[in-house]
Amino acid sequence: ILFPEYFNAPLMAKFNDMGEAQSIRAMAQYTELIRDRFRELAISYNINIITGSMPYLKEDNSLYNVGFLCRRDGTVDMYEKIHVTPDEQKCWGLSGGSHIQTFDTDCGKIGIVICYDVEFPELSRLMADDGMKILFVPFMTDTQNAYSRVRVCAQARAIENECYVAIAGSVGNLPRVHNMDIQYAQSAVFTPCDFAFPNDGKRAEATPNTEMILVSDVDLSLLNELHTYGAVRNLRDRRGDLYKLEMKKGAK
Repeated sequence: ILFPEYFNAPLMAKFNDMGEAQSIRAMAQYTELIRDRFRELAISYNINIITGSMPYLKEDNSLYNVGFLCRRDGTVDMYEKIHVTPDEQKCWGLSGGSHIQTFDTDCGKIGIVICYDVEFPELSRLMADDGMKILFVPFMTDTQNAYSRVRVCAQARAIENECYVAIAGSVGNLPRVHNMDIQYAQSAVFTPCDFAFPNDGKRAEATPNTEMILVSDVDLSLLNELHTYGAVRNLRDRRGDLYKLEMKKGAK
């Protein structure tokens, strides 16, 4: 299950008397409680949960945009938003994370990037090199053009990395929450564009800007066939003799 970025934003209504930077820090007090509750739900419902993202205060009082992978076996891993948007930095004082990683699950190896991160192809390429099969993208966008950036880039990541990509965003209005009053989204699951997959690379789509749950099955074995027999083979055909991408020390 994939939740959106800042899915717990309604909690900020309680802190509207504060400034924007202070209110999101006040909301961060709920993050660990929500994480622990998601862990309980993952165990009791026997499912892996990706908790979207929430504000998280570290010991040095720096604020990050993070989420958690809560597995059905009770284990929990944290992931960080690497690229924070100009507004996140200016209005809330968020810092960008520094850990790029994939996660092993009982359904295969996955990657998780938060919203703006999907617009930087290097991240998911590094994850694909590490064996990622599904990329999950929780996001929050308030306009259609912002959503289009996330959507188009997510589809590109599915093609170039020969993987599935699932995106989930919030919809509707929060008129009682300052600086987060509207959202626009259409959640979806994208595939590579080849003969074993939908012609347009769209496995499933929610109704635009409508609150709903999107359910989709994907076949990971089709990715293995694509790597070997695809009409094009983006991962295999890279010119390693001309260029390369590598992760710097300390980023993992």
